Amino acid sequence: MTMTIAMAGKGGTGKTTIAGLLIRFLLRKGVKPILAVDADPNANLNEVLGLKVETTLGEAREGIKDGVPTGMTRDIYMEYKIEEALVESQGYDLVVMGRPEGPGCYCHANTLLSGYMERLCGNYRVVLMDNEAGMEHISRLVARRADILLIISDPTQRGILAAKRIRDLTRELKLDIKKDHLIINRVNGELPAGIRAEVEAAKLHLAGCVPEDPLIFRYDAEGRPTVELPDDAGAVQALDAIFDAIITTGE
Repeated sequence: MTMTIAMAGKGGTGKTTIAGLLIRFLLRKGVKPILAVDADPNANLNEVLGLKVETTLGEAREGIKDGVPTGMTRDIYMEYKIEEALVESQGYDLVVMGRPEGPGCYCHANTLLSGYMERLCGNYRVVLMDNEAGMEHISRLVARRADILLIISDPTQRGILAAKRIRDLTRELKLDIKKDHLIINRVNGELPAGIRAEVEAAKLHLAGCVPEDPLIFRYDAEGRPTVELPDDAGAVQALDAIFDAIITTGE
C-alpha cells in the first residue's frame, strides 16, 4: 500500500531542503520507488535533488483547457502530458505541479488530472508531496489523505503560529491526516523555552529540531544539490534521527 507523506510550511523555513533529505533517507533505507510531487508554485525541489524539469502538470492543464491536438482525445492527451512531465531518477521520479490556475474554468482539466494522478500514485511505495503553506493541492489534485504530515517551522513565534494555522487548515479542509508532526529547522543551540511553550500551547506534536547548518548555505550558494550533503552534516544527522523515529520503513 502506498504511503503518502505531505510537507508544508511557510516560505523560508527550509521545507524543500528537508523534503529532499527525506527522499535521500528513504532511498538509503531501501524504500522505493518514490514519487516526489512538487506542489509549491515556487518550485525548486528539482534543484535540491539535482534534476532538470522540462515541463509541468500546470502546462498540461492549460493544454486541456485551451484544446488538444487534432486526433487526440483529452484523456489520451492528459496521460501523455503526465508521462512527459515525469522526471525519472534512480529509485524515484519527480513531477512538478507548476503554476496555479489562471482565469477561466479548469473543472474538467482538474478532474482528468486528479484521476490520472491518483492512478499514478498507486504505482509507488511512497508519495512525497512538497506543498506550499496552504494544503489546497493535496485536497484537490492528488488525494484527500496523507499518512504523515510534516510541518516545517523556524524557531520563531511567527513560525509556530504559521505551523498551527497549517495544522488547523487540514482540519478545515477535512483532510484524512493520520499523523502530523512539527519539525523546527535552523535552531541555534537549545530551543528557547518561549518557543517550546508556544508549541505546547498550540498542541503541535514536536518531532524534533534541526540545527542551523552552514554546509546547507554553502551548497545553496554554490548551486550544489543539498541531497549530496555528507552523512556527518549536522542537519543530515538530526533529520535522519527524526525520520527514524516517526516513519516506519518496513525494514
